[in-house]
Amino acid sequence: MDSLTLSTAKIANGAIVCCECDLQGDITIGSRTVIHPRAKIIALSGPIIIGENNIIEEQVQIINSSETTMVIGNNNVFEVDCHVESKFIGDNNIVESKGSNKESLATVFHNASSSVLAFVGRQTSLSNGCVIGAKCEVLVAETLQEGSLFYGAGSDVKRRVQSDKPSAQGAQIEFLSKVLPNYHRIRKPLG
Repeated sequence: MDSLTLSTAKIANGAIVCCECDLQGDITIGSRTVIHPRAKIIALSGPIIIGENNIIEEQVQIINSSETTMVIGNNNVFEVDCHVESKFIGDNNIVESKGSNKESLATVFHNASSSVLAFVGRQTSLSNGCVIGAKCEVLVAETLQEGSLFYGAGSDVKRRVQSDKPSAQGAQIEFLSKVLPNYHRIRKPLG
C-alpha cells in the first residue's frame, strides 16, 4: 500500500522510509531518520520538517493541522502508536508508546479497548531531552523545560525534571537501517 505523496515528500540520503508508511503533504525527512511501516506523517496545512537520526515507529501519527511549519529536531524517538501535533520538538526527546487523540486533534481519546492513550498537543513544544511517558496526555500551552518528564496516566499525570538525558539511539538506528530493507520496500531518497 503506497500512499506516499511523491511530489511533496523530500527524503534525504541515508534515511530509511518504508513504502508502507503514509506521508501526505509537504514533508522533509533528514538523513538517518527511520520511518517504520504504518506510520502516518500528515502535513494538512503547513509543512513538516523532520531532522536527522529520528526513529518513527509503527502506527505513530505526526500531524500538522496548522499553517505554520512543524519542526522536529534530531535524535528523537516516537514509539509505537503515539500521536504528536506539537509545532516544535527539539532534540533528544522520547514520546513513548500508546498515544492518540479524540475530538478534532485536540485531546486524548479511548481506543477500542477503552485504555487512555498518551498525546502531545499543538500548543505544547518540547525543548530538549524531554520524555512523554506512555499513556500521558500533554496539552499545556508552553515550551517544556529541558529534561521534563511526564509519567502516569489519565488524570494522574505527574511532571518532574530528570537529571539524566535520554540515551542516544545510534545503535538502534544502525540496526534498523540494516534490517528493515530486508523485509520492507524502502523509498528512494529524493533531492
